[in-house]
Amino acid sequence: MSINGFAAVLARMKLVTQSTTDSGLSSALGVSPQTVSSWKGRDSIPYAICVELAEKHGICLDWLLVGEGPKFRTAAQHAINASLDPEWETQLITQLRLLDPSDLHAITLAIQEKQRLRELERQMEKIAGLVPQRNT
Repeated sequence: MSINGFAAVLARMKLVTQSTTDSGLSSALGVSPQTVSSWKGRDSIPYAICVELAEKHGICLDWLLVGEGPKFRTAAQHAINASLDPEWETQLITQLRLLDPSDLHAITLAIQEKQRLRELERQMEKIAGLVPQRNT
């Protein structure tokens, strides 16, 4: 993770936990201040911590890790629930047909990127389940 990426994730973690300091963040996450300090030294936060924080606070993992998409899963969940409505699909197709080809291309790319991120998340969760977690 780049320094800017790491700093941004750390800032979003503080925002979610309403922490203003590394010490406050460590308390909110249930880890020692030294653990947060070691993350900063390595420019790396354990993925499992991010997943746990996202689940606990109803935050979208995409938003937490890369700052994209809705902040809260409720917005994403609303879209999923809406997809259960038979009219939703028809409305979406109608809206898509009204778009310019360049907009359709952008939407296609966004969908492909979302699918790629989901696959990476699945792979990371699988790896996290296979490798014992350290609290450092």
